[in-house]
Amino acid sequence: MGSALYANQASSLYDFTMIDIDGNEVSLSDYEGKAILIVNVASKCGYTYQYEGLEALYEQYKDRGFVILGFPSNDFLGQESGTEDQIKEFCTLTYGVSFPMFSKIKVTGRNKNPLYAYLTDKESNPEFKGRITWNFNKFLVDRNGNIVNRFGSKTEPLSDELIEALEEIL
Repeated sequence: MGSALYANQASSLYDFTMIDIDGNEVSLSDYEGKAILIVNVASKCGYTYQYEGLEALYEQYKDRGFVILGFPSNDFLGQESGTEDQIKEFCTLTYGVSFPMFSKIKVTGRNKNPLYAYLTDKESNPEFKGRITWNFNKFLVDRNGNIVNRFGSKTEPLSDELIEALEEIL
């Protein structure tokens, strides 16, 4: 599910339409003018606790034009095997997640979602290209839709490194 675009057909992050966790189509152009953190997430991962930090980051900066977009993925050791309803319930009840969550997608491999093909492609994202290595990889996007930084799974959402990069674009 998600955009019918291929990475090489998209000229901008805003060209993609994704399916949210409730099954609704959402154009990423809805987030134009905001700083965005795109994160591939999973409910049964050693990094799942990062939902807490992501929600705290979102709460701290959302009034300044910041949004987090969570994309569940079952690509790594089956750590997101639930349905969208189960994922939503887990995130809401366990971590109080209020930032936008989307339907489960593939973020790696031959059948990866076109959005993640765009995020990881050397043509569309030469500076921060490369495959998704695990759950909770993070892409920071400025208010103009430019990918300005990428953080691995080990980078905590409330780390100085991530917060400093975010502050620079707000």
